[in-house]
Amino acid sequence: MSVLKKLFDFYLNSSIHVALAVYALSWITLIEFDLKYDEVILYFIFYATITGYNFVKYFGLAKFHHRSLATWLKIIQVFSLLCFLLLCYYAIRLETITLVYLAGFGLVTFFYAIPFLPRNLLIDSNQNLRSISGLKIYVIALVWSGVTVCIPLINNRYTIDLDVLSSAIQRFILVIVLMLPFEIRDMRYDSVKLSTIPQRIGVKQTKIIGVLLLLVFFFLEYFKNIVDAERLICLLIVTVTTVILLLFSKENQNKYYSAFWVESIPIWWLVLLLLFS
Repeated sequence: MSVLKKLFDFYLNSSIHVALAVYALSWITLIEFDLKYDEVILYFIFYATITGYNFVKYFGLAKFHHRSLATWLKIIQVFSLLCFLLLCYYAIRLETITLVYLAGFGLVTFFYAIPFLPRNLLIDSNQNLRSISGLKIYVIALVWSGVTVCIPLINNRYTIDLDVLSSAIQRFILVIVLMLPFEIRDMRYDSVKLSTIPQRIGVKQTKIIGVLLLLVFFFLEYFKNIVDAERLICLLIVTVTTVILLLFSKENQNKYYSAFWVESIPIWWLVLLLLFS
């Protein structure tokens, strides 16, 4: 049991789970717009997510404790390097225009972790985008929606239209709501100056806002040119499941509640679509 727990913790800590979630959302986009499975872009996004997330999460630790890194962190570093090499392998097979757009999202990720801002804009001494009061959740939602909706379509030379815009807004809203249980969980540890949504309006109001956003997320589907009944049912199930997880989230939650169950929502959505199709 101890070995299985360590493997599961590695699965979460090395960002494989969150990468599967991003991969799932990207595949959902291809399904929604009736495009074939694109191995190159989906695998690129999967390995890029692991590389990017581990860079953001562990950059500070590796920077200040390079000579005394814990074994688990060294393993994650090696794993991340392998993922980066696979990222490069798939990157050279992408469309040039895709790489241009990806460079923009890559820069946002880079500046999200690397100190570059003047101190008077920040709430602490980290000098990166995640230190700006109230900005973190929106940066993550923007990158996720852009990467999982626009990038797969751009790589398949699909014209960006109003339906694509609706999907991008839906994805932006979903990611914001999925972040709320994390922000509720971290209220005890986050600096008040971070000004997260639960810190500003409280847990109860945060859940109300989250439910309202999920209603917008669902009903945006009706603004698309084609409303598929089976996909609508899948979307309804995903919306209800997300509402339940949001309402049951709390400050003192199991360590796997948000990190595994909440982040499993995109994977659950993909499984439903594949089962219904």
